[in-house]
Amino acid sequence: MDKIALTAAGLYVIVLLRAGGTFAVGWLAGAGARRSRFAGRISSARFQRAERAIQRWGAPVVAVSFLTVGFQTAANFLAGSMRMPLPRYLPALFVGGAAWALVYATAGLGLLAVLARLFAERTALGVAAVAVLLLGVCGAVVYGRRRAARSRRDAEPSE
Repeated sequence: MDKIALTAAGLYVIVLLRAGGTFAVGWLAGAGARRSRFAGRISSARFQRAERAIQRWGAPVVAVSFLTVGFQTAANFLAGSMRMPLPRYLPALFVGGAAWALVYATAGLGLLAVLARLFAERTALGVAAVAVLLLGVCGAVVYGRRRAARSRRDAEPSE
């Protein structure tokens, strides 16, 4: 249990720094955009309504985003660029970050323990399991890239 607690604590610090840094970069990017040539677009009534909605209701989205893959960076950046107030953002960051750290600490250590035992008892099966995991990840990446390329190709205007 101590190993899980120590791993979760380390991951919690990492996620707080990473997500908080992403929020800060988003805040700075939003401030820069408000001073740029895009300031007119950003000051529209529609954009202002969206900004108020994110400021008010974005905290649950930020907290839940930590349980997704690939969305948490966008959610934290958007929360920063849309100037979500810190009293709303920080609790979402602390709760979501804790959930993320616990999930990855328990599942990560569990997976490592299973793989270590598999390698110790049946090395060939352990190598096969790692190969299947790697092939699955590579397949998912290739599938995602092909799908993105296909959607870009479909979105291009035909002449």
